[in-house]
Amino acid sequence: MASSTSKETTRPPQHQEQRPGHESEMEPRPDSERREYRGADKLKGKAAIITGGDSGIGRAVAVAFAKEGADVAVMYLNEHEDADETRRLVQREGRRCITIAGDIGDLNFCRQAARKVMESFGRIDILVNNAAEQHPQDSITKITPEQLERTFRTNIFSFFFMTQAVIDHLKPGSTIVNTTSVTAYKGNKILLDYSSTKGAIVAFTRSLSMNLADKKIRVNAVAPGPIWTPLIPSTFPEEKVETFGSDTPMKRPGEPEELAPAYVFLASDDSSYMSGQVLHINGGDIVNG
Repeated sequence: MASSTSKETTRPPQHQEQRPGHESEMEPRPDSERREYRGADKLKGKAAIITGGDSGIGRAVAVAFAKEGADVAVMYLNEHEDADETRRLVQREGRRCITIAGDIGDLNFCRQAARKVMESFGRIDILVNNAAEQHPQDSITKITPEQLERTFRTNIFSFFFMTQAVIDHLKPGSTIVNTTSVTAYKGNKILLDYSSTKGAIVAFTRSLSMNLADKKIRVNAVAPGPIWTPLIPSTFPEEKVETFGSDTPMKRPGEPEELAPAYVFLASDDSSYMSGQVLHINGGDIVNG
């Protein structure tokens, strides 16, 4: 048995060279669907865009949205096999799903994606800004200008770009849900640029919620702790993956399906008197944010 000061093994050691990683290569595969989850038509007839929807948290949200009656557009970088599997899972629930590959750090691509969603579904009701990347560095001096710009372009510029691309299509009652992180509140000594973007997302969520209040469009966020997604084995060395999530009070990483109901809550009328807020799903860490 591990001592009280050592980290416990939570996952088999593994590493992927390509970022943001492939869910199909993970062992074990993340749990993207809670089998006992029963939809209640909370998103019936609505259309959602989910960035980073091919795997991890995005896939779990896509499946949960489909169970609640929504059509889903999955945006992703280049993980075509993962995106095809997400589409299959959404369609299995009887909902329409389109996949759109490209770089959300490019405003023109975001605009093109929004047009494609309108052509396919005729409406956009929900935007989930979820995609992110991270590049650990043990010293701030090792963060190159190229890495800094890339991290910010994917993790926060894209939130602005996607919102700008869809805003004219959103109607009163529409919702935006942003994925931030526990690192926005606790920090992370080897994820300086990533944590900074996640802090920016919190401020973006709060400010955008006020900006869109008169339009009756609500904006909220979810701040995950350590969640078992492709980003983990594609980012960290094997020995860190092996103990991933063991430093939380619950001593384990979370599964994507454990977050999905929070996104359903924030996207639906269940949270009708809530905007500018962040839900913390992090294995028991108290962050007082």
